[in-house]
Amino acid sequence: MSTQQLSIDQMKDSMRAPWLAGDFGAIAREIGAPAAEGFVARMALQPGARVLDIACGTGNVTIPLARRGAMVTGLDMAPNLLEEARARAAREGLRIRLDEGFAETLPYPDASFDVLVSMFGIMFSPLLATVVSEMARVLRPGGRLALANWTPSGFSGRMGALVGRYLPPPPPGTIAPHVGWGEEATVRDRLQPGFDAVETSVVAVRWELQRSAAGSAEFFAKNAGPVQLALGRLDAPKQTALRHDLEQLWIDNNLAADGENHTLISNEYLQALALRR
Repeated sequence: MSTQQLSIDQMKDSMRAPWLAGDFGAIAREIGAPAAEGFVARMALQPGARVLDIACGTGNVTIPLARRGAMVTGLDMAPNLLEEARARAAREGLRIRLDEGFAETLPYPDASFDVLVSMFGIMFSPLLATVVSEMARVLRPGGRLALANWTPSGFSGRMGALVGRYLPPPPPGTIAPHVGWGEEATVRDRLQPGFDAVETSVVAVRWELQRSAAGSAEFFAKNAGPVQLALGRLDAPKQTALRHDLEQLWIDNNLAADGENHTLISNEYLQALALRR
C-alpha cells in the first residue's frame, strides 16, 4: 500500500466524524433544498447523462438530478446521510445508485461519468490535489465539472471563520480544508492540472427559517456536526462564548421584518464550471 493510501486511510475516521455528529439532515431539509434546486437547474443536463454527485449527503442535489432523467450515482462517506438519501429516493420511486466512499479514493473506473458535481462537499477534503486528480480520472475527456463552495465573505464563510477562531491553528504547512475553494483565483489554480474552460460566478442564496435568529443559531449549533465537534473541544467558558458569538452573528445578519419568529439570511457561494481535458 502506498504512503498516500496509508495517509488517506488513517484520516478517514476524522474526516467522517463531523458528518456523523449532529443532524445534518435537519439542516439540509430546512435550508439546503432551494439552493440545490437552483444549482441543478443551471446545469441544463440532458436526460441519460451519467452523473456523479460527490459528498451527496441526504440527496439534495442527487434527487433533483434524477428527477431530470440523469443516471445518477451519489457518493458520501457518512452512512447516516446515505440512509436518508435512500429513503427519499424510494419515496419518489427514483433509481439512484448510492455508495459509501471517499472523494479521495473514488471507487469507479476511469472515464465513468459525463458530469461530476459537488455542492459544499469536496471543499471539506484535506487532500486537495488528490481530490482534483480523482475527479479528473473518473470524468470522460470533455466531461463537465460543477462545484458549489461557500465564499469567505458570505455568511457561511464568516460563520466558519468565527468557529475557527476558537480552535487551535492548523499544523504548520497545512491549511483548513475549506479555505480557498470559494475564491475564483484559487479554484482556477487548483483545477488547472486536469481541467480547462473554468468559469466562475457568485450565486446568492437565501436561508429562511421559521424561528428567531437566536433560535436559528441554536438550531445550527445543535445540528451542524462541525460546530458540535468544535464545542466538544472547548471548555465550558469557551463553549458559552462561542454560542454567544454565533447567536450574535445570526442576529446581526437577520433581514426578516419579524425577527421574533422568522430568520432571513443572505448567503452566497462560488459556482465553478469546468471541462475535463
